[in-house]
Amino acid sequence: MRLSFAALVAGLLCGGSAHADTLVDHVRGMTLNAAGNVERFNGIVIDREGRVAQLLHEDDPRPTRLDFAADGHGAVLLPGLIDAHAHVMGVGIAALTLDLSDTTSLAQAQGKIRAYAAQFPGRPWIIGRGWNQELWQLGRFPTAAELDVAVDDRPVWLERVDGHAGWANSKALAAAGVTAATKDPSGGRIERLPAAPSKVRGKAPAAAGRPAGVLVDGAMALVAKIVPPPRPEDRDAALAKAQELFLSRGVTAAADMGTSIEDWQTMRRAGDEMRLKMRVMAYGDGIANTVLIGGPGPTPWLYGDRLRLNGVKLYLDGALGSRGAWLKAPYADAATSGLPFLTETQLKNLMSRAAMDHFQVAVHAIGDAANATLLSAIEDVAQTYQGDRRWRIEHAQIVDPADIPRFGRNGIIASMQPIHQTSDRIMAEARLGPNRLNGAYAWASMLRVGARLAFGSDAPVEVSDPFAGMAAAITRQGADGQPAGGWQPQEKLTRTQALAAYTTGAAFAGFAEGKLGQLRPGWQADFVLVDADPMTDSPEKIRQARVLQTWVAGKPVWESGKK
Repeated sequence: MRLSFAALVAGLLCGGSAHADTLVDHVRGMTLNAAGNVERFNGIVIDREGRVAQLLHEDDPRPTRLDFAADGHGAVLLPGLIDAHAHVMGVGIAALTLDLSDTTSLAQAQGKIRAYAAQFPGRPWIIGRGWNQELWQLGRFPTAAELDVAVDDRPVWLERVDGHAGWANSKALAAAGVTAATKDPSGGRIERLPAAPSKVRGKAPAAAGRPAGVLVDGAMALVAKIVPPPRPEDRDAALAKAQELFLSRGVTAAADMGTSIEDWQTMRRAGDEMRLKMRVMAYGDGIANTVLIGGPGPTPWLYGDRLRLNGVKLYLDGALGSRGAWLKAPYADAATSGLPFLTETQLKNLMSRAAMDHFQVAVHAIGDAANATLLSAIEDVAQTYQGDRRWRIEHAQIVDPADIPRFGRNGIIASMQPIHQTSDRIMAEARLGPNRLNGAYAWASMLRVGARLAFGSDAPVEVSDPFAGMAAAITRQGADGQPAGGWQPQEKLTRTQALAAYTTGAAFAGFAEGKLGQLRPGWQADFVLVDADPMTDSPEKIRQARVLQTWVAGKPVWESGKK
């Protein structure tokens, strides 16, 4: 039976769990082969288990005994794209709460916060994220008083776009008991108001040390711990929304960085009820969550290769935008070198604890001091815990050029986010100054020294959009085409390298090779149909690529224009 593509989508989406042999024909298909080169094909046969049965080329005969056949009408067919670093539940929760990521001024943000609070008068807290004082050209962090202008009748807690700082109003600070007497916690900082001169001779300055309203990194927990947590039904809705957003961008699998036990249980509920459409490679939020989820080690693949606990996510420093990234020398625009969260001894102890139970270790390191410390820890721990460990360095954003060759040793994965370079470029120049940029967002250098490269988005910090990421990777330019010739152009990637980082590289980083990342007989039939060819089209067209359909395990799970 030969169906139109729309009819096939409708039939398979509404059908039961059983698969039928399916042919998707007349496509401009591509995948990376075992040698890492692009292989072209124009048809794909999917077996009853949802795996690739055969790739068809121009002169190959088409099978005649099929249950379903569809005409792709010349669409580009790519392997399902993998986001190697995302926060799956965070994407959904951000989409269902207040989002300030589109605000370009403090006044605009205040207006949006005020309108949101008026829309939801019964909510005891106003919760959201996405603010960025750099986009507001504020030159400083916002204050609690400025948030009070928008909402002063209940607590407000808003995370910065990078998740490494939180903005509280006066009600939230009071509810959390954060006062001038509250000390900065380890690995965190309370932004404080400057002391006002005293009008009385001999009296201490007024308001000395009073919290200004922003709490950085480890200090965020002072307020976050009293924010009402999402209910299970809220989490279920957030996961459903997150899947919709990922699949709409052609992302069929993601590495979830920092999975809590509540996140895991939400994903398990979705799997039990056949609502888990995408694939998730989970990394527990610290040792406690990881052991609570996995017990004696990583879990097996569950729900037809849709969910697995791979390992643990650790944090070594903060973010560049909030000046929490740990640098070897002070910031060019502030008298601080950032915030190390752990000593090297503490880091090695945590890595050893994870490695002894064969959990894969993924560590957040953004600043050059953090990356150097983590590299030294890996070199030490790898002597005891040998074999195929695939130590992951998440972000590897600012690296001393002298340390880059160390990424080529011990099987290190450089898990990076190309869209960060275009978003952060101007801010990074201000934070680092002109003489410390050669090791920044150094994708090509990582490949040259032998590191394995895996690309992601850090969503919801950025939109999970692999096509925008590929365009950034091959141009080192933003959507505005700036700067001319690309920023630090020696770090541009080839088109094949960029595609690999979102497919084979990301799969390898998550121990998912042999299942995901390529379209080969016996592998999962995860693919996306789009209207742009990443090998031949202009970067502008790639960046604006429109996803037409997304398939997981040989079934369409998302289609443009359909709910």
